Amino acid sequence: MRGLAAMMAQHARPGRLDWIGLRAARRADVQPVHDTQVDQAGLVGDHGRPGKRAVTLIQAEHLPVIAALIDAAVSPECLRRNLVISGINLAALRKDRVRIGDVILQIEGPCPPCSRMEETFGPGGYNAVRGHGGWYASVVTTGRIALGDSVTRVEDEPDGTPSPAR
Repeated sequence: MRGLAAMMAQHARPGRLDWIGLRAARRADVQPVHDTQVDQAGLVGDHGRPGKRAVTLIQAEHLPVIAALIDAAVSPECLRRNLVISGINLAALRKDRVRIGDVILQIEGPCPPCSRMEETFGPGGYNAVRGHGGWYASVVTTGRIALGDSVTRVEDEPDGTPSPAR
């Protein structure tokens, strides 16, 4: 029988970067892009700042759940997150590092819904997104990301440098 730690480190397959969005300012419209550079402050062209909340991610599989709870269509722009990831459980990656393209992010914690969800979706919008609002991450390694990039868990080498999970 495999131990709990080994099971928690194993994912069925890599995830995929399906969508990238940039917000030039706090309340600005989200603009989708095909690729972008990531620096310590987050996605270049986004209003992020260095630290634990430099990049925000949301699970693609949660969009239909939110849509069902508000009985309306939900697009990534509405949810105001930077990255939409499919195929890998982001909740299972909490406190882990993930590689997307050239970039390594540290998944820090869950994002509460944006206060604009009531404006966007109407009454009940905030609660529809609760538990489905995504994750925030810090930047460990800067670089470039692009749509279609693989999303994989990263393990640390004995010397502390990150390497792709095996």
